[in-house]
Amino acid sequence: MSKPVTILAIESSCDETSASVCVDGKIISNYIANQSVHEQYGGVVPELASRAHMQNIVPVVDQALSAAHISRNDLSVIDAIAFTQAPGLIGSLLVGAQFAKSMALALNKPLIGVHHMQAHVLANLIGDNPPSFPFLCLTVSGGHTQIVLAHSPLQLEVIGETIDDAAGEAFDKTAKLLGLPYPGGPLVDLHAKTGNPKAFSFAEPQIPELNFSFSGLKTSVLYFLQKQEPGFIEQHLNDLCASVQYAIVNILIKKIKKAVQQTGIKNICIAGGVSANSGLRSALQETGEKLGWKTYIPVFEYCTDNAAMIAITAHYKFLDQQFIDLDASPSARATW
Repeated sequence: MSKPVTILAIESSCDETSASVCVDGKIISNYIANQSVHEQYGGVVPELASRAHMQNIVPVVDQALSAAHISRNDLSVIDAIAFTQAPGLIGSLLVGAQFAKSMALALNKPLIGVHHMQAHVLANLIGDNPPSFPFLCLTVSGGHTQIVLAHSPLQLEVIGETIDDAAGEAFDKTAKLLGLPYPGGPLVDLHAKTGNPKAFSFAEPQIPELNFSFSGLKTSVLYFLQKQEPGFIEQHLNDLCASVQYAIVNILIKKIKKAVQQTGIKNICIAGGVSANSGLRSALQETGEKLGWKTYIPVFEYCTDNAAMIAITAHYKFLDQQFIDLDASPSARATW
């Protein structure tokens, strides 16, 4: 009987420090430390994020190992160390990369570099009911919006992407226009629950093929609000949030429907931080039921940045012997 493959994974691409242990493709632990320091600045401050990662990474890794019942004296059971290599904030990536390299060197274990967006897609493989290949994945996060055709765990093809702002940026930027604190996306979702999604209409950019654009929507909201009387936002906040969310979700659903028509694939997944949005989850589920799709929606824990998605991706890379050298560097903007 072969020894189980145990991987320790680290995620530090933005403002969450996370570590996870994966054994034979099953997530045993996934620990995340969030950074609240950025709230007062209305966005992530890269230097502060890097410092917080340096403070958090040792206790986070300790917690993940402890939850997986791996003591510091048992580290030899780990078969490989994985980390987010790209993309992200370079200072944040460096903290995770250097920690992973040091640990791999000390334990004489192979090192696995993981692309953050590939990991978001493969988060759908965590759990007891993963999608079968091929599948389409609508990946929506703060910095990326993509439609990915997944042929296999290690063969992913981007068939559509944003040409400007991502869906997450559209949520956060319109939230700022509405006077909501950072991060605004979850607050838009919260207020939208009791608002009328058809109360106000905003411009929907007409972008060819399977690509996206959200900058025009943001501008449409801005111009609309500039025409209103003082106190308008406070009086209509729930309806405004519901209408903005409806517009963003509508753009996303139309594109994934078009992707299904073009490819004929009806196994549909979502991934990324914005996939935690209740409006998007409901719309995808309802559309799938209406059109006969098999819809897969990750649990909330695996939607936002987390090391479990790095670990599951590293598992497949380990099986394919896709290791990297200790002199490999992280990259802020590396493509797949």
